[in-house]
Amino acid sequence: MQVDHHDLYQEFPEFKDAIDVLKAGNAYFTRQFASYNRLTGKVEDLEEHDMPVADFTIEDMKKQRVKLKDEIYHLLLAFRAGQQSVKA
Repeated sequence: MQVDHHDLYQEFPEFKDAIDVLKAGNAYFTRQFASYNRLTGKVEDLEEHDMPVADFTIEDMKKQRVKLKDEIYHLLLAFRAGQQSVKA
């Protein structure tokens, strides 16, 4: 089965530098980043190996992943806004 990979560097290529900075210096961001990657790995593993799992289980996992991705995106936007306000 063809599985789409949801790596955050591919999802947010314009934030690659911000991701690196936040991973190195923000513990909360690092935990959210790790949670996203763990959950993505589980979802991709289930899909890749066509493992028997209830539809609502995998859908719930995907919803959790979307919430994490949205939170990470907002952290990245806040980081970028903070950088821009420092430059101004």
